[in-house]
Amino acid sequence: MKLLSVLELPDRVADRFRSRFTTIQGSLEDAADVQPDILLCSIRPYRLDRAAIGKLPDSVRMIATYSVGHDHVDLVAAAERGIAVFNTPGVLSDAVADAAMLLLLGAARRATESIALLREGRWTGWTPGQLIGVELGGKTMGILGMGEIGRRVARRARAFGMDIVYHNRREIAGEEARFQPDPQALMAESDVVLLAWPSTEGTRRFIAAETLALARPSMILVNIGRGDLVNDDDLIGALKEGRILAAGLDVFDGEPAIHPGYLDLPNAFLLPHIGSSTWEARLAMADALIGAIETHVAGGMPANRIA
Repeated sequence: MKLLSVLELPDRVADRFRSRFTTIQGSLEDAADVQPDILLCSIRPYRLDRAAIGKLPDSVRMIATYSVGHDHVDLVAAAERGIAVFNTPGVLSDAVADAAMLLLLGAARRATESIALLREGRWTGWTPGQLIGVELGGKTMGILGMGEIGRRVARRARAFGMDIVYHNRREIAGEEARFQPDPQALMAESDVVLLAWPSTEGTRRFIAAETLALARPSMILVNIGRGDLVNDDDLIGALKEGRILAAGLDVFDGEPAIHPGYLDLPNAFLLPHIGSSTWEARLAMADALIGAIETHVAGGMPANRIA
């Protein structure tokens, strides 16, 4: 089978695809000439909206998105064309959960200020009042979105001695955490709020002036979900004015053009969307898509088929 990749992959990852398919690197505009069976894409650089899918040649039978999120693919339009769509759920969960704890620790222990102090040559030695942060033990983590990633973050947070409360569409049986049906109430009772939601009409801009007004001044916000869950102006204002303690952010609305207001905030610990950036996760993503393609071609139903 012929695969057209419209994104740049690390060599070790690209080799996985080359070992199974005739793989061609190119742009979306090359599809008409290449006539691929499979289109390999991701959240960037293209949006596969209805118009883009309508222009794909009839040879395209499958779209494999090298991502968990699939907001960039019009699944209805793909289904109407008879194109199967696959993504990479599950295999990123441990990497992103590790990153969530990095964000939380970085925010709690004032890593942005500490790194600047060293790199700018301003550190004059230990003092008892220098950059005092907060510990995690005994604190309550409120998780908005208790999916696979949320549950793995909860497992790590419990190892730090944290109590877990969560909001989800439904309560999860057997979970070592307390279900909170009201997300606003969760905001009010949590020392840490973790955003692990997808971007939906009901979750976008949830973090805004109204919900931040419910937060404790000691609250830390961590976002490993989607950038548009946050109203940037409102969060920046709350951080600047000390209405919440700190934030650890790996995703941003409109990235990579993030709101410049974050860059001057000492209590914002920022990462450039590297939550899934481990070799283990990157290679597992490739394997998940290869497995889905081969299962589909053999007449099976891959678990990660989304259209």
